[in-house]
Amino acid sequence: MDYGLAKRAAIQSIRSGHMESRDVCDAHPYLLRAARTLGEPTDYSCPICERQNVTHVTYVYGDELGRSAGRVKASSDLVEMAREYEEFRVYVVEVCQGCGWNHLAVSFLLGTGDPPARGGLPG
Repeated sequence: MDYGLAKRAAIQSIRSGHMESRDVCDAHPYLLRAARTLGEPTDYSCPICERQNVTHVTYVYGDELGRSAGRVKASSDLVEMAREYEEFRVYVVEVCQGCGWNHLAVSFLLGTGDPPARGGLPG
């Protein structure tokens, strides 16, 4: 799912004066740290401060992921994970490390679609 419409609405609300930038530039310190240490740089400037490019932070969630659920992953890790797990959801958050803008950019499902292995038990 692409959250582009919601992003455009938020930006328009700020530019029209219906919202203040502090209402959307409120990234949690953990999200800012994840962006700084594990995030993936983009070529897109922040739509709010326009001084810095945004960083993508990718989170994964799914019952099969165990301790990996809710962790930040590099987009390159998703290919291998998609072969290993039946199903998991990916959330990509756009973050500006300068002003704190953060917005859910996209979410999608990945996985094999196959039921998990039954541990060697006969089917």
